[in-house]
Amino acid sequence: MTFSRPSSLLKWLAMPLLALSVSASAVAQDVAATVDKGDVSWMMLSTLLVIMMTVPGLALFYGGLVRTKNMLSVLMQVLVVFSMIVVLWAAYGYSLAFGAEGLIIGDFSRVFLLGITPDSLADTFTEGVKIPEYIFVAFQATFAGITCALIVGSFAERMKFSAVLLFSALWFTFAYLPVAHMVWGVGGYLLDKGALDFAGGTVVHINAGVAGLVGAYMLGKRIGYGREAMAPHSLTLTMVGAALLWVGWFGFNAGSNLEATSGATLAFINTLLAPAAAVLAWCIGEVITKAKASMLGAASGLVAGLVGITPACGSVGPMGAIMIGLACGFVCLWGVTGFKRMMGADDTLDVFGIHGLGGIVGAILTGVFAAPSLGGTAGVDFNIASQVMIQAEGVLITIVWSGVVAFIAFKLVDMVIGLRVSEEDEREGLDVTAHGETAYHM
Repeated sequence: MTFSRPSSLLKWLAMPLLALSVSASAVAQDVAATVDKGDVSWMMLSTLLVIMMTVPGLALFYGGLVRTKNMLSVLMQVLVVFSMIVVLWAAYGYSLAFGAEGLIIGDFSRVFLLGITPDSLADTFTEGVKIPEYIFVAFQATFAGITCALIVGSFAERMKFSAVLLFSALWFTFAYLPVAHMVWGVGGYLLDKGALDFAGGTVVHINAGVAGLVGAYMLGKRIGYGREAMAPHSLTLTMVGAALLWVGWFGFNAGSNLEATSGATLAFINTLLAPAAAVLAWCIGEVITKAKASMLGAASGLVAGLVGITPACGSVGPMGAIMIGLACGFVCLWGVTGFKRMMGADDTLDVFGIHGLGGIVGAILTGVFAAPSLGGTAGVDFNIASQVMIQAEGVLITIVWSGVVAFIAFKLVDMVIGLRVSEEDEREGLDVTAHGETAYHM
């Protein structure tokens, strides 16, 4: 009893100091846990890998597939479209995609990267762990750039260079940005519905594939299509491009984890296994249908597997990745042969057959193989049937949204500057007529 009052008094007096000490400790811990140098390094590397996927990877993959007289035009379109979209992303794209909460689109609060400094932080998938916002802006910019560059393959060898740029700007603004926000942005419709798209099956591949198919229809077939030989001029360059795509895709998929954690390793191994399985599936399919496996087929299978695993890479196990790769290999082989003939469109470099169909297969199968019983990472209450329905809704919304916007954008461009080059220019080749250069001097 003698010491109770002083003891109580001391405790009472010490409480503010104790609270201050705890508060300071909590702040210190929070600051220490905010940004990890390893995460920052990984995201910078991943961004560089995605740039490599596009320029030179996609450019060389596409360039090798066209005729000699159009080689430089394809390289130019990929390079300039990517560059333009990166600038537009900084100007207003990032703000509309990620600037604020919204059902379909963000707002202009981050236009011209307003308010973002080197000290600004962006959220990751782990509470309390962040990365510098600038690297998130840069990483997402590469996604937007490669998506628009992918579309170039559908109308290669016949579209005006100025028309390509104007269409890309319009489609990026009214198709890519809303879909990206709906899938990945805070409050986005598909995100809130529970749609799974880890690295861009809907946002990138279905989106671009549908736009490309619409473009192939609206521009019409190349002169001589179906009557003249239009074989790829350099499968060597196509193989080099495909290899660069595969390596760069590890940044695309594993980088989408936003942290250098076990989640990134799952996406990493899945990005190794799925395309490997798709290569084998495509080769087997060619042997069955044509008696010979081709280099072009193997490279196409590689890309098909990469496309298919993109939405699933962080949600499925390695065996699920192999199954998705096998499915994409067979389906996309049919897509560039039987389905292409059935559709009757001159999709020059099979953007829809590989990216569109591969993205659809991957998105739907994500809803299957994400199940924990099949090695996926979903919770124990995961229901395959309901998730597949959600995935299907995401696919359908993307197809309709991209298709409608692409149709309107192509129409507007046609009215303003015209879509297609003249017959004389097309026969001579776009390298000389559009750019005044030739790829090769013999």
